[in-house]
Amino acid sequence: MRPLPQLCIRQLHNRIPQRPIPEPTPFVPDVPTFLTLIGRKLSAHASKIPDWAALFTLSSEQLRELGVEPPRSRRYLLHWREKFRNGEFGVAGDAKYVHDGAALVHVVEHQGRPAAGAAPALATATSSPGARKLAVNVSSPTPTADQLKSGKPLRGISVHGAHTIVGPHVEAVKGGKGVLGRIVAKEGLWEERRGHKVDGGERRKAEVRAKRRAEANRT
Repeated sequence: MRPLPQLCIRQLHNRIPQRPIPEPTPFVPDVPTFLTLIGRKLSAHASKIPDWAALFTLSSEQLRELGVEPPRSRRYLLHWREKFRNGEFGVAGDAKYVHDGAALVHVVEHQGRPAAGAAPALATATSSPGARKLAVNVSSPTPTADQLKSGKPLRGISVHGAHTIVGPHVEAVKGGKGVLGRIVAKEGLWEERRGHKVDGGERRKAEVRAKRRAEANRT
C-alpha cells in the first residue's frame, strides 16, 4: 500500500488537465518519424503507440505497460514530447516545405533594415550594400523569385561567405537553381547524446580515483 502523501499527490496529478496536443508538422507528420528523429532506438517502439494523440497523452506508466523500456527511454521520450509541444524543434523542424522527408534550403540575399542609429552595412565581396545572406526553406529545386522572397529562414541554418550553407546534417544538392542544400529526416537527427561516464560517474569518481592513487603509491 502506498503512503498517504504519495497517494494524495498521485490523485491530484491525475486531476491536472492535459496540455493541448500539438499539430503534426510537415517535417514530423507522424509517430514513426518523431521517434526516428529523436533517436536512441525509440523507433523500434513505433508500432506500440497507436496514433499521434496517444503519443502526447500516454503517461509514463502507460508507456511501460506498452513495453517502452528501459525507464530512461521513457523519460527521454517524455522530455522530447514536451519540447515538441513547446515548439522546441531540432534542425528543420520548423520547415514549411518538405518533400519525401527532406527540407530544401536555398541561399538568398536579404535586404534588411539597419538597427536604429546604426550605419547601413557596406558592400562586401560576398554581398550587396545593406544585404545579408540567408538560407530559406523552398518548395522545389527551382523556386521562383516570389518564393525566394517569401521563404522562411530555418533555425540553426546559416550562410558562410558567398554561398556555403552551414548547419547540422545539411547535404549539398546539385542540379537545382542557385545554391541548394537539403536536410533529410533520418534516425537520430535530433538525438541528444548521453554523457560519457569517466571513472565510474559523478557519484563514484572520488572513490575510484582515491583507490587508483593508493594503488599507485603501493606500487
